[in-house]
Amino acid sequence: MIGRVMAPFGIKGEVRVRPETDYPQRLAEVDTVCLELPGGREEMARPARVRLTPKGALVRFEGCRDRNDAQRLRGAWVKIRPSMVPPLPEGEFYVHQILGLRAVTADGREIGEVTEVIRTGANDVYVAGGKMIPAVRKFIREISLEEGVMVVDLPPEEEAG
Repeated sequence: MIGRVMAPFGIKGEVRVRPETDYPQRLAEVDTVCLELPGGREEMARPARVRLTPKGALVRFEGCRDRNDAQRLRGAWVKIRPSMVPPLPEGEFYVHQILGLRAVTADGREIGEVTEVIRTGANDVYVAGGKMIPAVRKFIREISLEEGVMVVDLPPEEEAG
């Protein structure tokens, strides 16, 4: 997952894309992306122009000629093929790998599915079963992509609630 189309930008078919990756420049490096539209339909698109800004990326896709074309893309997820995703160092994961994992405590209590990853300045925070779990070694004991499980120690404030 590279990012999400937030809104049209200007009148010439550009959209503002909020990065969901530590490598937003990848959007400027790929020939083709997959746009997962809000209704769930997917379509392939070629970025014709990409401008990286401090607030994200401004992108015009081929065939997107005006603001109306751009408006149709609002809310779409911008994804790339798995073969284009560079491997991460051991112990690091992409957001799309974390989403959907089952979070359980070390003693086997079910927390719930990871439904959101909140990016903060210091560290990511995983949201599972209404609990907020900082993505740091103190709270994340183990992540097994093969089993689809994340073993966690809940922070004291989440343990009480």
